[in-house]
Amino acid sequence: MTGMDARHGDAELKKELDATLHTRRELGDEYESALVDSFLEKVEQRLDGAVDRRVRRQLAEQQMVAARGARSPQSSDSWGERFGFGIVSLVLAVPLSGIGGGVAGLKGLLVAWVGIVGVNVVQAARLSPDFFGRRRSGRSGSDWED
Repeated sequence: MTGMDARHGDAELKKELDATLHTRRELGDEYESALVDSFLEKVEQRLDGAVDRRVRRQLAEQQMVAARGARSPQSSDSWGERFGFGIVSLVLAVPLSGIGGGVAGLKGLLVAWVGIVGVNVVQAARLSPDFFGRRRSGRSGSDWED
């Protein structure tokens, strides 16, 4: 997604959130769960689309590298990707915190933030193989095996 597409998508998502909150005020608490589920489904679809595009792009890059016989570029550990992921996490944290806090109070807020932190930990571990103290060399044996 280009910068312009991302801004358009963020504006569209913000409009969806505003419409959901407005509808919730009009309909009352009875429909709150259904409205939240609907909004989260739209967020999930947006994320799935972004992931699909990224996977297709990376597969195409890998196929080009394989066709040329060169080494794969180490683009998955780029500063830009980490920065972008952090920004997306913070942008999504705002509505998720509001929804979680509004629906379930402090428990909902905590669940939302545990999910946000969990996703970021998994991303950090994926980008940095030694994040949890794992070896980079790929050796699984002990030091006595030499």
